[in-house]
Amino acid sequence: MLKRISIEFAHNFYQAYSNCCKPICRELGMTQTAFDILMFLANNTDYNTAKDIVELRGLKANLVSVNVDRLVREGYLVRRDFPGDRRKTSLICTEKAQPVIDRGRELQNSFFEKIFQDVDEASRENFYQVMRTVEHNLSTIMRAGT
Repeated sequence: MLKRISIEFAHNFYQAYSNCCKPICRELGMTQTAFDILMFLANNTDYNTAKDIVELRGLKANLVSVNVDRLVREGYLVRRDFPGDRRKTSLICTEKAQPVIDRGRELQNSFFEKIFQDVDEASRENFYQVMRTVEHNLSTIMRAGT
């Protein structure tokens, strides 16, 4: 019988992360969504379009649009034409965004240290290996269309 991870796991993970982000977002006058977009773009440079953010980060298109516009207006992002496809626009983090990104990465590292507190290194490595295998299996299933 397959053991199930509780439905609350993903919810609790997101809520705990959001709670950790609140102070920095408040200090910067930035919404959680804007912060998430900025960190997504900084941490995933191969995925740099609004469509990527919607699909991979799971944010609603209208929220992405509004927050990207704000981040561009405030100088955290610039839009660049996508090479080879004039219908696409790349979103690039600016120099102004770097201090926010640096603090965000510190926050993310601290968050992961907190959630892995009391988990020994061997168990962490095993967890990461299992996640890589599951990710590979998911990709295989998606390619096969089954």
